[in-house]
Amino acid sequence: MSMTMELTVGQVAERSGVAVSALHFYESKGLIHSLRTAGNQRRYSRDTLRRIAIIRVAQRVGMPLATIREALDTLPDSRVPTRSDWSRLSATWKDELEQRIANLTLMRDTLDQCIGCGCLSIDRCRLANPDDTWGDQGAGAQRWAAALQQVKPRRRAKSPA
Repeated sequence: MSMTMELTVGQVAERSGVAVSALHFYESKGLIHSLRTAGNQRRYSRDTLRRIAIIRVAQRVGMPLATIREALDTLPDSRVPTRSDWSRLSATWKDELEQRIANLTLMRDTLDQCIGCGCLSIDRCRLANPDDTWGDQGAGAQRWAAALQQVKPRRRAKSPA
């Protein structure tokens, strides 16, 4: 990397809108990488800005950091990620996002019934009703766990290209 292509941590923070502490965190999680100067100062290549943009968008839609790291690991280190790179990465997340949407829809539509184990529904509550069949299946949100396993996300129609 030539010196003209390198950015300091402050420059990356300013250009990306991400706090320096977040950049250090991303680096500790393997999401971005820096080189060190002789004085042990971080220097980032300019493609780091695009990688940070990808990280921020992925976080906004709820992707776990481990999933983001796996996706970023598929990108070449030698160039800025392209539109086709983004299309490929985002396509791999669509099924997971559809499942999350289906789960959230189920929760929204049944939230007033109970918190998952039935404890707000006295006639089904494990504590108030020791013979509750859900209580026999274990502690915690057994109704939610079972319901969420049965949810199949709706497939969205592809828009014309």
